[in-house]
Amino acid sequence: MTATATGARPWHRFYPAAIPRNFTPEPTDWNSELTKAFARFADDTLLNYYGQRWTFGDMRRDVARAAAALRDFGIEKGDRVALHLPNCPWHPIFFYGALAAGAAVTHISPLDADQEIAHKLDDSGAKIVVTLTTPELSHHFKTLLAHREMPTVLQCPDPISGAGRDCPVLSGAVAVEDFWADHEGAAFDPVAVTPDDVALLQYTGGTTGLPKAAVLTHANLCAGVQIYHAMSLDEPAAEPGKSSLVYSPLFHIMGLVTALMKRTYEGGLIHLRLRFDATQAVEEIARHEIASFGGVPTTWIGILQAEGVSPEKLASLSYASAGGAPMPDEVRKRVRELTGLDVRGGWGMTETAAAGTLIQRDTPEEKAGSIGVPVTGMDAKIVDVEDADRVLCPGEVGEIAVCGPNVTQAYWNKPEETAEALRDGWLLTGDVGYMDEDGFFYIVDRKKDLILSGGFNVYPLVIEKAVHQHPDVVEAMAIGVPDDYRGESAKVFVTLRDGAEPFTLEALQGFLADKLGRHEIPRHLEFRDELPHTPVGKADRKALRREV
Repeated sequence: MTATATGARPWHRFYPAAIPRNFTPEPTDWNSELTKAFARFADDTLLNYYGQRWTFGDMRRDVARAAAALRDFGIEKGDRVALHLPNCPWHPIFFYGALAAGAAVTHISPLDADQEIAHKLDDSGAKIVVTLTTPELSHHFKTLLAHREMPTVLQCPDPISGAGRDCPVLSGAVAVEDFWADHEGAAFDPVAVTPDDVALLQYTGGTTGLPKAAVLTHANLCAGVQIYHAMSLDEPAAEPGKSSLVYSPLFHIMGLVTALMKRTYEGGLIHLRLRFDATQAVEEIARHEIASFGGVPTTWIGILQAEGVSPEKLASLSYASAGGAPMPDEVRKRVRELTGLDVRGGWGMTETAAAGTLIQRDTPEEKAGSIGVPVTGMDAKIVDVEDADRVLCPGEVGEIAVCGPNVTQAYWNKPEETAEALRDGWLLTGDVGYMDEDGFFYIVDRKKDLILSGGFNVYPLVIEKAVHQHPDVVEAMAIGVPDDYRGESAKVFVTLRDGAEPFTLEALQGFLADKLGRHEIPRHLEFRDELPHTPVGKADRKALRREV
């Protein structure tokens, strides 16, 4: 296996001196790594949630209790536990608790609509789903419990999102207070697992329009954590006890691996927040002397526009990052002027446990627009779009392929999609780009018609399927269009049945409210007499994108 047609890995010379060039992550499991972290940092603070604090020892206590309760409930090694949780302490408690019980976790986004939740529960075969009692999450399960067979629904209170509100446990659901009542003081005794055991089923888009789950083993996740740790060996913000302010969703692979698991592994202090507020973030960076802060590009746009923002209030930052969507050059420049820091970014996928490429400190200005260089421990190359066995030379445009110990080797119950995406250990990413002579990678297009909106992946086919449920719609096509705030937002083109009256965007958004997540709802609507198709009759979204 070679990185280029000549076998060279020119990007190594752009690594800072502290970063190993030929790093090999240790094949291990997360239960073992968590046990080490709990012992090493027992008295240090791991989590601060709006003033509520958990030391590593406190988290070990609650994780042990959750794991014992799950096992008593009947969770066995290899079973799936679904988490339908926003950023809150229940996420690490039950994420780590499920793994300690020997289970695999399935994340369900709090942004998902009822149909999406039902699909992920059915597809994963989850035995239990953990959610909150707050109405924004609870209402999904009130509907689902009333109309279909469901796994056990476990509900937890949240003092922040539930403050001053009536948040009862649903009829047919189980309160966490009852669920783990008999397990206070349980010993932390994780189920023995191997590196090859499944730890996570993380959903991503499917070619059928239904999400498919990338199967990530303990070894995959641990490799992702170790790779990111190795890439930050020269970063003061990665030292034990250093604070990070985390708004990135933990149900997303990037937030999970880099914000939660990596900082647990390193002994960091995580200031976890439920939702992003730019003015609050600026004040908290100053108050808590935050060393590391990141998000999607819109996070930084918010910071730049925040009331009272100043270099003095951000002076504690030593690491700034952005991912999920391209960072506009003007925003990157303004953040540098405000903080003195280059915003670090890169590229990764659900299938790679978030690791892929990184933009290093002191990256040359002429590399602006690149996604950086491959991280240590991974390999990358450009292959012919039509013939994945043919490796291309620098400057030639093709499909980006990656391999490494962090890369999934299967999609859950999807043998055909697995065979299509994985070739001899190499993952064909679906991103079209090129590598320059120095080993910097650039994305020029997406093989799939993915829309990147506010850091979330939005899939046109999912939107189209939902719009097609409207009784007046004959055909719909969705594409991404530029959005100054989100990077991209969805625009849907619609043809109507004969005699039907056009409807407003607001009416369509109301119709889609229970069918799509909030991040998937179209923000633009256009009616057409007909929509473009390829010669073989497939939807021609490229033609629409050329018109916009």
